[in-house]
This record gives sequence, C-alpha cells and structure tokens, in this order.
Amino acid sequence: MKKNIAFLLFAALAAGCSGTGGRFDPETVEKRDSGTAANPVVQEGFVPPMDDRRKVSEQDCSRPVDTGGGNLKCREVTAAERRAQLEEEERQARARREAQERAARERREAEERAARERLERERAEQAALAAAALAARNAELERLAAERRRLEEEAAQKARAEREAREKAEADARARALAAQEAREAAERECQRLELERNEGRAMLENFVATYGKVAEFKEPAGHISAFLGKPRKSKPCAPAS
Repeated sequence: MKKNIAFLLFAALAAGCSGTGGRFDPETVEKRDSGTAANPVVQEGFVPPMDDRRKVSEQDCSRPVDTGGGNLKCREVTAAERRAQLEEEERQARARREAQERAARERREAEERAARERLERERAEQAALAAAALAARNAELERLAAERRRLEEEAAQKARAEREAREKAEADARARALAAQEAREAAERECQRLELERNEGRAMLENFVATYGKVAEFKEPAGHISAFLGKPRKSKPCAPAS
C-alpha cells in the first residue's frame, strides 16, 4: 500500500508538469486505494485524470510559476509560441504605453484647453470690466457735460435777463430823460410864448398910450396904462431847456 501511495504522489507531480495530472488529494487517493483489484487507481503506471470541475491554471514551465489558484498545468512552450507570446506582450506593452501616452496627451490637452478657457474667461471678464469702466466714465463725462451745459445755459439766461433788464432800465432812463427834456423844452416854449405875449401886450399898451394918450376920452385910461407900465416887472427869465 505504501508503494502505491508513493507511486501516486510521483504520478501527480509528473502530471503537474506534463499537463495530464491534477492537484494531489490524499483523501481521494486513499479512498480509491481502498477499492478492489479492478479499481484502476491501484493499477501500476496509471495516472488519474484531472477533475473537470476544478479551475486549471496553465503556465509556461520555463517561467516563474504563479500559484494563485486552480490546478497547476505546466507545458513546454515552442519557440514560435514564445516569439508570439513575446510579440503579444510587446504589443500589449506598446498598447499600454500608447494608451498612457494618449491619456497623458489627452490630460495635457484638457489642461491646456482648460487653461485657454480660463484665460479666455479672464480676458472676457477683464474686457467686460474695462467696457463697464469705459461706459461709467463716458456716462460721468456725459453727466458733467450736461451739468456744464445746464450751468452755461443758466448763466446765459441770467446774463440775458440782466442785459435785458439793463437795456430796459437804460431805455426807461432815456425815455424819462427825453420826457423831461421835452417837458423842459415845452416849459421853455410856453415861458417864451408868455413872455412874448407880455412883451407884445406892453408894446400894444405903449403904442396905445403914445397914439391915443392925448385924446381927451383916453387920457384917463392912458394914465392908468402909463402907471401900470411904470411899475417894475416881476417876471422871471425862462429857464433853458438843456
């Protein structure tokens, strides 16, 4: 029995590298070993087949073995398979590098695009601020210009009103002066007219006395007239108009 168990252990290890055996299970071997002579497990040189329900990890025996799980199945790899495997690994490595480079390039392009967008936003914000500042400055200039125009218009209206008032006052003064001048001239003319009438009256009286004073019936009035003419005159000279 010990001989059969040692043989089964050797067969299991050989099957692990030849691809025809499975993972060794002492309980299974022991159960199979306890059968009759017809049981193939106890026959000399027979290797039991692998359990199809178990996972198989097929690996290259010339490389380090990964015992991550499953039945270990080693096999010899041909030069063509090795070249194909190396080419596939190089292709996968190149694909990974290209993917990494593409991802780095896309990340760099995304960062550059984000930087450009941020710069454009900042420029747009600065342009908006500059436009708002310019609009505010123009509005302030317009307000100042409107205020200046209003003050100038008020000053012009005030100057015009003052000029009109001055011109009216001057016109009124001229009118008053003219009226006063005309009044003085009229008074002078009236005074001269009265003086002329008085002179003419005295001349008529003097002429009457000289002509009719010797007539008897006119002697008495002629005497009164002569007495009147002999009195000093109280009339004042006419004041000049200018």
